[in-house]
Amino acid sequence: MLTTIFKNIILTLSLMVICGLGYHLLITGIAQAAVPEKANGSLIYDSQGKVIGSALIGQKFNDPKFFEGRVSSIDYNAAGSGTNNYAPSNPDMIKRTTKAVEKWKKENQDVPMNQLPIDLVTNSGSGLDPDISPEAAMAQIPRIQKLTGIDKDKLEALVKKNTEGKELGLFGEPRVNVLKLNIDLKELLK
Repeated sequence: MLTTIFKNIILTLSLMVICGLGYHLLITGIAQAAVPEKANGSLIYDSQGKVIGSALIGQKFNDPKFFEGRVSSIDYNAAGSGTNNYAPSNPDMIKRTTKAVEKWKKENQDVPMNQLPIDLVTNSGSGLDPDISPEAAMAQIPRIQKLTGIDKDKLEALVKKNTEGKELGLFGEPRVNVLKLNIDLKELLK
């Protein structure tokens, strides 16, 4: 009986080491060898080598001369993702959306309300979506042009340059990473 207990303890400890440590080290090693950029969080660096964000996590841009991303119900706090799963008729959802629409109207007076892309006033399921639709980026061009003086054609070219197509040409929708777009915009502002 004592040998059976001892064997079970050895087996349990061995499986804990193999499954709890060995498996994770193996998968991390494969990821580091095959796709190191993605394995390290798709980090984006500035010209001095300082990390300024991740291509996978949305950020808040307070300066109206930069492109804005989707609304975040968690205020872009990457410590935990998620959002309230409100129905469209929920009073809190209506209040949040109305607030986003009013902010849009105030900051983008040159754009008619019927050209307001829905992804600029609603949030994603994670609350951390780094991407917006190309239409959402284009709708912000009049405001940015007015505030920066950059030619409309240059801003449109910037959006087109930063537009990524569907995954494998089939999955998802075209999208624009707001952080990458704003990095390129900042270069134009120099």
